[in-house]
Amino acid sequence: MSTTRRLPTPGKATVLALGKAFPSQLIPQDCLVEGFFRDTNCADSAMKEKLARLCKTTTVKTRYTVMSKEILDKYPELAREGSATISQRLTIANQAVTEMAKEASLACFKQWGRSAEDITHVVYVSSSEIRLPGGDLFLASELGLRNDVNRVMLYFLGCYGGVTGLRIAKDIAENNPGSRVLLTTSETTILGFRPPNKSRPYDLVGAALFGDGAAAAIIGADPISVESPFMELSYAVQQFLPGTQNVIDGRLTEEGINFKLGRDLPQKIDDNIEAFCKKLMEKADNLEDFNDLFWAVHPGGPAILNRLETTLKLKGEKLDCSRRALMDFGNVSSNTIIYVMEYMRDELMNKEKSEEWGLALAFGPGITFEGILLRSLN
Repeated sequence: MSTTRRLPTPGKATVLALGKAFPSQLIPQDCLVEGFFRDTNCADSAMKEKLARLCKTTTVKTRYTVMSKEILDKYPELAREGSATISQRLTIANQAVTEMAKEASLACFKQWGRSAEDITHVVYVSSSEIRLPGGDLFLASELGLRNDVNRVMLYFLGCYGGVTGLRIAKDIAENNPGSRVLLTTSETTILGFRPPNKSRPYDLVGAALFGDGAAAAIIGADPISVESPFMELSYAVQQFLPGTQNVIDGRLTEEGINFKLGRDLPQKIDDNIEAFCKKLMEKADNLEDFNDLFWAVHPGGPAILNRLETTLKLKGEKLDCSRRALMDFGNVSSNTIIYVMEYMRDELMNKEKSEEWGLALAFGPGITFEGILLRSLN
């Protein structure tokens, strides 16, 4: 275990605390198929076999979900094909994401060791709610934040939203001396829950891969004595790939949200990832070998992680934290990068000699790449 800590760079944003929260329903992956087909009253054996195969290939072991028997008993139309249920879905989702975001934030405050009144800014990320005012205001009220707290909402970014939130929080922290930014991400699959249908093959991928939950982080520069920074947000880049806006396609309808995912997504990421990573690495001195870094990658699915590992010739353990988060929670959209970073923090703290530099990466609609050059302070 490392006994010497690196000093934070004056004026640079640091991660001061992390938190997470989940709904009460825990689903082991080996129980999902029977439960899903029972809940949606579907008797198609071919689709059932396909979902069982997908569940094995995702590498997910457990997930949490807001959906419950009580919700389906109250809103049986959610399990009926073609029902206009967007109002019911939002009634459930709007409340659920705020509750989870509050719980994750309180866990973050406990780790941070300072008062909620010291929060100056909120960055609120979700692709699972729609309302005016937004969840950022409800969360601020629930947490007892000051009524002059500065709020930013980031809606419907999908899987890269967590890294976008970190980038925005970094900019705020570095441009407002003394500020402390609460970043919250909260997601539920309620908007996309529906019976399996052969015309929507991606629905089965979603059922096998995605989970619900929330995460939180506190970001600030120039930490004071009661704070314990463990990671520095050194440099951030966002980039989209022209002509790929239809590869990940999500549309809100009367029946909820419909997703289509192009089969060429892993290849598109594969073709562009090396140059993107090098652009981030250029900001650190003498950083050339990908294996000299630690890696916090949003685990969109095992295919993307496998491609990245092969293309960049990463050693076998480099993506362990991403694979572990996927196994334990599934793909929880914007939240998942925070879960990966928490595992990475613990791993770096327990190393005899840890890597100083690393990358946080996420990919989503656009196709959009988000990346941050990280510096470990452990």
